[in-house]
Amino acid sequence: MHEIVIISGKGGAGKTSISGAFAHLAKKAILCDLDVDAPDLHLLLAPKHRAEEAFISGNEATIAPERCTACGQCQDVCRFNAIVEKDDVYSVNPILCEGCKVCVTLCPAQAIDFPDKHCGQWYVSDTRFGTLVHAQLFPGEENSGRLVTLLKQKARAIAEEQGLDLVVCDGSPGIGCPVISSMAGTDLAVVVTEPTPSGLHDLKRVAELCQGFRSTVAVLINKWDINPEMSDEIEAWCKANGHSVICRFPHSRMVVDAMLVREVLTEFENGPLSQQLKKAWSDITAMLDTK
Repeated sequence: MHEIVIISGKGGAGKTSISGAFAHLAKKAILCDLDVDAPDLHLLLAPKHRAEEAFISGNEATIAPERCTACGQCQDVCRFNAIVEKDDVYSVNPILCEGCKVCVTLCPAQAIDFPDKHCGQWYVSDTRFGTLVHAQLFPGEENSGRLVTLLKQKARAIAEEQGLDLVVCDGSPGIGCPVISSMAGTDLAVVVTEPTPSGLHDLKRVAELCQGFRSTVAVLINKWDINPEMSDEIEAWCKANGHSVICRFPHSRMVVDAMLVREVLTEFENGPLSQQLKKAWSDITAMLDTK
């Protein structure tokens, strides 16, 4: 089984628009949105939930008022200022609580409970391009890397059930925990970048991360024509470091027009941009065939 992850060094580089087009072109693949903090792929694919489950990760302290003696020890030992006191009534601010369990352990009245924490929801959905595995963390929640790993495992299991040998993932931007989890077991990382100094800087960071996982890197330069000289510099850097530049996409109003009607580019139009995307996808699948 092969797995492709489309990533970028920052948000707004065009990663999800390209991921949506590749989802359309893949035809027989399981789709997976690994950007669990701010998912966007569902906006283009209009999924219908087939299954929904809670994502439980970590714990959160809660004070039982009927057992609390208002001694204030929990507030004294909390390093995160998560214990709130008003009129001798103590409670936990869930936004500030880090789940360290110090207050639970040291409470002399054993008045603090430590239940599992509901951090978000994850889904298996049907789309017009096939099965989509995706999720949404609640605002401010952590453990995104663990949720990404769960989604990847579920996507691979469904692919095996359906007899498919390809998983196409829309990854998170940057190089943080969710991206690191996205890269585990990935055959090919498709990195979307823009022709700016920061775009090249971010590309270098992402490529270094991919090399740590021994994943092949394929680069797509989006909106290349807004800065042709920088595009040339990016391509020269890729060539010097053994990374393939699959395609240069021009800046196009059609990207926005397609989004407005919730379609991916390759189903919205069949002009030069769509043909470029088809050629890029053909080159990417050819790279997979050599692995």
